Amino acid sequence: MNGGRTAVLVVSYGSSAMVAENLRRTALPEGAIVVVVDNFTTEGERAAIRAIAAREGWQLVCPDQNLGFGAGMNAAAERAAESDAETYVLLNPDAFLEEDGVARLSDAVLADPESVIAPLVVRPDGRHFASEMELDLDSGSVRRVREGRRYPDSALWLSGACLAINRRMWERVGGFDDDYFLYWEDIDLSVRAAHAGATLRVDHEARAVHSAGGTQTHDGETEGKSAVYYFYNVRNRLVFAAQHLDRRRQRRWSRRSVPAAWDILMRGGRRQLLHPTRTIVPAVRGTLSGLAYLRRRRRAAAETP
Repeated sequence: MNGGRTAVLVVSYGSSAMVAENLRRTALPEGAIVVVVDNFTTEGERAAIRAIAAREGWQLVCPDQNLGFGAGMNAAAERAAESDAETYVLLNPDAFLEEDGVARLSDAVLADPESVIAPLVVRPDGRHFASEMELDLDSGSVRRVREGRRYPDSALWLSGACLAINRRMWERVGGFDDDYFLYWEDIDLSVRAAHAGATLRVDHEARAVHSAGGTQTHDGETEGKSAVYYFYNVRNRLVFAAQHLDRRRQRRWSRRSVPAAWDILMRGGRRQLLHPTRTIVPAVRGTLSGLAYLRRRRRAAAETP
């Protein structure tokens, strides 16, 4: 099929070699374009990705600063729209789509513009990373949707590691919300798309392989998670609450801030707590930042006539 132009959108942050490797492993349908946004890290990295983009024929967007994931994807989508792309396939720099995954996802959202579609996302060893996911609106917990096991009141969401969306739907929902910078922006986008009438679904015949955390290291190590991961996951849970929940649920999420932050910390294991400056400290900072954001939103709402 592929009657509309496809754009594969990638945001890179110091990961030119990883992006090149994963896009090499991702088959592109005829006429597809690749748009890479290089969030600035170093002059050397910028020179490296310029050279790769010129060799591979990518369209490259080079902001002078680190825009974060959401704003970076927005910049990529804007460039893709200028090239008359009709479908966007968003892909993490540490992920690739197997076989005809790009064409399959692109054709699906071209045929059904009212949908947002993700592949089954797996880890390199084949273990599940993401498929249909749900957010517990009472507590803020997230997990995979399983038959017969659902939260009493939840919102469905699709992982931003890889998803496809029609340009019209993207423009209707306004793309990603810049306030998140990193993490939770895919949950927010999913919720807003659903509110705009989109159907969220996973095509289990399409598979993306995601080296989760491949872009998040600290001092050359890979054990645990990064300080950035903890800060923004903890903070953006409360940003989401401020934007989408009523006062009662906002208070409940606020009261659970400490246990929620602890749960997020435990995703990296207990041994990493030996390094509190990259674990406990950013989690505390993220909690305080998120609560401050929540208070600002409440004040702004109260002052609105």
